[in-house]
Amino acid sequence: MADKDDSDIGAFLSGFIIGGLVGAAVALILAPQSGTETREQIRQKGIELKEQGEEALTDARTKAEAAAADARARAEKMAAEAKSRAEDLSKQGRVVLTEQRTKLQDAIQAGRKAAGGQAHDHPHEHEESEAAPSAPKA
Repeated sequence: MADKDDSDIGAFLSGFIIGGLVGAAVALILAPQSGTETREQIRQKGIELKEQGEEALTDARTKAEAAAADARARAEKMAAEAKSRAEDLSKQGRVVLTEQRTKLQDAIQAGRKAAGGQAHDHPHEHEESEAAPSAPKA
């Protein structure tokens, strides 16, 4: 958007200066006066156009600086928002990781407990299967 404003300002300044020069030239050519008066008018118009051009340039520079400052402020705000969002996502990621680690550890413990509990639930079955081969044969 700043590029469009700059080109609009440039086009305006060019049109303004060219229009002023053409108008001054036409006025001087068509005006009935002596050479000395014509030269004085040309000098005065040149001074006026120079002052108007300087004012327009100052205004354009002021607007461009304001647009640049605004763009810089918006960029800084967007960067701060992006950083904040990244930090939030990082925190959420750590929370999810911690929750999943806890669930995994709980599942491992439950699996170990279940595996250990099965061996203790049926102690005689294991003894009977070992004792069967050593029984006396009839």
